[in-house]
Amino acid sequence: MKTYAYGFPRLGKQRELKKLVEGYWGGKVTESELLQGIESLEETRKKTYCRYVSSFPRSEMTLYDHMLDAAILHGIYKVENLDDYFQLCRGKNALEMTKWFNTNYHYLVPDFEGRVPDFSLSPLPWDKYKSGEENVYIIAPFTFLKLSKGLRREYFREALKELTSLIVEFIREKGFKSVHLDDPALVMELTDDEWSAVEKAYSIFADVDAKINLFTYYDSIDRLELLFNLPLSGIGVDLIHDRGENYSQLKKLKTDKTVFLGVVDGRNIWRCDVFRAANLVKEFSEDFNVVVTNAAPLFHLPVNLEGATLPEKLLRKVAFAEEKLNEISLIAEVVGGYNDTAKEWTKDLNVSFGFDEDVKSRVKNLTEEDLNRKVSYSERKKIQQEILKLPLFPTTTIGSFPQTEEIRRIRLLHRKGKLDKESYKTFIRGEIAKAIQIQEDLGLDVLVHGEFERTDMVEFFAEKLEGIATTGNGWVISYGTRCYRPPIIYGDVKRTKAMTVEEVAFAQSLTDKPVKGMLTGPVTIIAWSYVREDVPTSEVAYQIALAIKDEIKDYEKAGIKIVQIDEPAIREKAPIKKRHWNEYFDWAIKSFRLCCSSAKPETQIHTHMCYSEFGEIMEYIVKMDFDVISIEASRSKGDILEAFEKVNFDRQIGLGVWDIHSPYVPSVEEMREIVERALRVIPKENFWINPDCGLKTRRWEEVIPALRNLVKLAMDLRREKTV
Repeated sequence: MKTYAYGFPRLGKQRELKKLVEGYWGGKVTESELLQGIESLEETRKKTYCRYVSSFPRSEMTLYDHMLDAAILHGIYKVENLDDYFQLCRGKNALEMTKWFNTNYHYLVPDFEGRVPDFSLSPLPWDKYKSGEENVYIIAPFTFLKLSKGLRREYFREALKELTSLIVEFIREKGFKSVHLDDPALVMELTDDEWSAVEKAYSIFADVDAKINLFTYYDSIDRLELLFNLPLSGIGVDLIHDRGENYSQLKKLKTDKTVFLGVVDGRNIWRCDVFRAANLVKEFSEDFNVVVTNAAPLFHLPVNLEGATLPEKLLRKVAFAEEKLNEISLIAEVVGGYNDTAKEWTKDLNVSFGFDEDVKSRVKNLTEEDLNRKVSYSERKKIQQEILKLPLFPTTTIGSFPQTEEIRRIRLLHRKGKLDKESYKTFIRGEIAKAIQIQEDLGLDVLVHGEFERTDMVEFFAEKLEGIATTGNGWVISYGTRCYRPPIIYGDVKRTKAMTVEEVAFAQSLTDKPVKGMLTGPVTIIAWSYVREDVPTSEVAYQIALAIKDEIKDYEKAGIKIVQIDEPAIREKAPIKKRHWNEYFDWAIKSFRLCCSSAKPETQIHTHMCYSEFGEIMEYIVKMDFDVISIEASRSKGDILEAFEKVNFDRQIGLGVWDIHSPYVPSVEEMREIVERALRVIPKENFWINPDCGLKTRRWEEVIPALRNLVKLAMDLRREKTV
């Protein structure tokens, strides 16, 4: 039985990619050292693949993002060197960033800006593609164009043909023996015209001698038979996240082409039932030439379990990326009749723990009344304004402030037990006091405590809640070089004491201005964690929402008047196919409303969302019943405003005027451009001014001048717009 795997984490066990690239940005790593380090990291990945599977892709490595690499390869952006490359990632003209399908991985969005595409083969600033290779990783033409922006509809069909021809030319020029064509966009809900365009364009692959293996994942393919009729050598299908639809279509097909069966979950960490998967493989082996593979890229998982700080009983139930490779190998062994190792691997598969009857009872007894605030928004707005007395164009930040090396060092000492609790608490309070003073001096209107005690907006809460475990060294890439450690939700989620009130209340004691209490919403905690599969995800969301609801009550007792519930993942978590949206948004919206249903009318509820196509979900967003929303707008130059023109949006909104993922400090005029555009749609009385996202990844040397410009813009607008 042949095996294949793809998408193994490029970050490295010790985050080598991050250290190399960010070292280069900081002038501590030379270009030669960077490229040598990348080559070494790639060799390590290849050796790991080779230990477990028959074959795997080449050229999977990227310095920042695959979509950017493809855009350069296709001649859309001309770069002469690595500095030009990284300018597109994080410079003044950085590309817009958004979520990769319904995952927490972000990609850079190529922008055609309405122009007719002029494709040409262009070199990358490093030698990524080696001549004569097998299974060379290439983003497929359809996925590339579908996920780009600014390509006018009337150009799409012809652009797809031209780009496919260009890739055929590239394959010939390099003499590739076989190609891994990554085409996940084919699982989206496509129109008849799009399927027709794919059929016509991909027929061009008949003109190459190389084997073309096309891979889809994250969902089912609506027209699987059409793909098998194309001149492709093999098709990769996801049998984990397909809701049974790929399975049903495969049962009706007959083909002599290779079927790469995705039977090992590449997105969640629970161990695979290798015997069940092996039976599935045997079932299809009767009709197809089958290869066992993973369903979805493995970069959604940490590298391996080595060093994971998990309870022993949980360790026996989970698998990270390298262990998933092992599962692919085990499935092949079971198909071949060898069972002993597989039996040992799966012996604790059905062992459950972490149940809490009180939590289950609270969820079971929820009523419609528990999902609604008692006072309407229009009345709340009057009450809140009378208490808060905020000026026109109020200014604020999203929550976090720079996490300096000193802060990280002190926090690590405390984690390792080398700094006692009181000394750590004193240090954190000192940082909070500095942040409050800086905000006061800058003239911001609504302040934040800075979140210096928090490693991550999800991991921090995971450490405070029962039923969730943290991984220690389980790093996963989020975008570029940025990474996080997704927690594991294994049981019923319960709050046993206040999680954030002490720090926020301390900050509020230092100022007469309102300080926001900062919380992460249930959908985002679920989306950025590995969620249990033994109960419906909706039940997990309600459990987390109840914990947040209790936290808000404690905020109010402490005199906190503004609470922000961050839900940046609410669009990300939505199913890829829109026909499944209503089911998802029903519980997602209810969980948010449950969080704040008991909040007093004078408590102003904010939410924050970023880096997703929110225009598609405006009809759902307006049902969330918040008072203020802040969203990303700087990289998209305010394009999201078109969505607000199409709905009756009566809430307050803060459009991000500063892209915090770039070290570039925007001028007052650049920020004003976004605001002026927004004011054509949003009434000035409803408009807040803020950055795109939290500021923990930036340095104070960038933050202070950028915030100074932000406040100056607000002051200028108040003078100009006040009647």
